[in-house]
Amino acid sequence: MRLVLVGPPGAGKGTQAEFIAAHLVVPKISTGDIFRANVAQGTPLGIEAKRFMDAGQLVPDEVTINMVRERLAEPDAADGFLLDGFPRTTPQAVALDKLLADLGDGLDLVLELVVDDDEVIRRLSGRRTCHGCGKIWHVEFDPPLHDGVCDRCGGALFQRDDDKPETIAERLRVYARDTAPLVDYYGAQGKLVGIDATGPVEDVTVRAIDALRSYGG
Repeated sequence: MRLVLVGPPGAGKGTQAEFIAAHLVVPKISTGDIFRANVAQGTPLGIEAKRFMDAGQLVPDEVTINMVRERLAEPDAADGFLLDGFPRTTPQAVALDKLLADLGDGLDLVLELVVDDDEVIRRLSGRRTCHGCGKIWHVEFDPPLHDGVCDRCGGALFQRDDDKPETIAERLRVYARDTAPLVDYYGAQGKLVGIDATGPVEDVTVRAIDALRSYGG
C-alpha cells in the first residue's frame, strides 16, 4: 500500500508510522530523514537544502519534492511506502499526486490521526527533557520517581521551548492554516480515513490497522 499519515503535532504520527509501516512491511519515509540523509551524503539536493536551512529559511517545495521523488524511486519503495510529514500543504499534495502519476503509481489511502487541541497541549506541555541523557519524561503519563530529576542518569529535567503551551498553540495555528486543508483535499478524492488518536498508543495502532484491513491492507 501507498499511504500518507497526517495529523497535528502531538498526535503520535512518528510512533504510529513505525508500527503501521512494520505491519505493512513497507518503508517509513519522513522528510526529516530524507533531509538528513541528503545533507550527510553531500548530494546536490542536500547541499541546496542545507543552504536554506543554514539561513533559517524553509526548504523550497521544489527541493523537497525532488528529494521525495528520488526516495520513492528506490527499490524498497517499489511495493509501497508510508509517508510521514509530507505533504504538509495542498500544493505539496498536488505535486505528490503528479510525482506518483509520473512513476505510474497513486496513493491508496491517507490516514488522519484525529485528536483535539486540548489533548495535544496536554500531551506536549507535560513533556520534560533530561539535560544529561536527553530522555523525555512526561509529568502525567511517564513521570520520574523524583520530580525534576531523571531516573536514568540523575540529570535535571527541563521543559523545551517547543513544549511550552504558547509555542504549542502557535504550532497548532500553523497546522490549521497550512496542513489541515489536506483533509478536504484527500477527502474529495475519497482517500481519507480518520483514526481516533486518543487513548493508549496500542489502541490507536489497533484502530489504524483495522482501518487498513477494511481497505485491503
